[in-house]
Amino acid sequence: MAIQWFPGHMNAARKEVAESLARIDVVIEVCDARCPEASRNPLIERLREVRQRPALRVLNKADLADPAITAAWLEAYGREPGVAAIAISAKEPGEVAKLPHLCRRLAPHRNDATKPLRLMILGIPNVGKSTLLNALLRRRIAAVGDEPAVTKHQQRYDLAPDVSILDTPGLMWPKIEHDCDGYMLAACHAIGKNAVIEEEVAMFLADILLERYPARLASRYEIDPHALDAVGLLEAVARRRGCLRKGELDLEKASLVLLKDFRSGALGRISLETPKTRAALLAQGV
Repeated sequence: MAIQWFPGHMNAARKEVAESLARIDVVIEVCDARCPEASRNPLIERLREVRQRPALRVLNKADLADPAITAAWLEAYGREPGVAAIAISAKEPGEVAKLPHLCRRLAPHRNDATKPLRLMILGIPNVGKSTLLNALLRRRIAAVGDEPAVTKHQQRYDLAPDVSILDTPGLMWPKIEHDCDGYMLAACHAIGKNAVIEEEVAMFLADILLERYPARLASRYEIDPHALDAVGLLEAVARRRGCLRKGELDLEKASLVLLKDFRSGALGRISLETPKTRAALLAQGV
């Protein structure tokens, strides 16, 4: 089942962003470090390019992502014109504190009180924009939640006398082109629950984990994953975690266990895509 999710309020949010970009100097584009390209909204890219605005691409939740793969993404993004990239955890104030300086380097002409630096945070739901904003402001201003689409309206804040920032709602796009992107976003909890079947998402995640991170599965669940397929893995998780319903293995409950362990980092630092897998996906055109 292809995953699509575009709540009605996001169309209005897109129009507001398009209007506000005329008054912005640098876009802070927040992505999920576990799936940086899948979590990049192509609408944001097009709007930014129309206004010719530089971007600081923030790979948030880097503490949950495979560090070697994150380094490969940073190298790839570093080659893009008008883009700087950094990997952080928005929960670490010291890492967040680096962002304004990097934004100044992207817009050196906006450097004093008469020409204040004007920033905008953009990104899809649940990538940590609100957590990032709170860390930048050093106080809790934006609502933070473990569900997508917590922020509903734009709001401007002053970071310093010569720096302001515009917070925006999480912004999806009308049609997710690649099915695997929808599943990656769902696995990372960036899609509303009503739009996904969690057992299917867990099966997708299981395939990736079996292929790339079997040792993590062996350690977490005390199983031998090498002869398992996705269904077999969910069955093994169900047995190890006592996921039963009327005496039968409850794969739905096991799916929730696997997804929770991935999202929380209990399985270790895992990335769902690499620059190479993204290039292969685009080459296939599927």
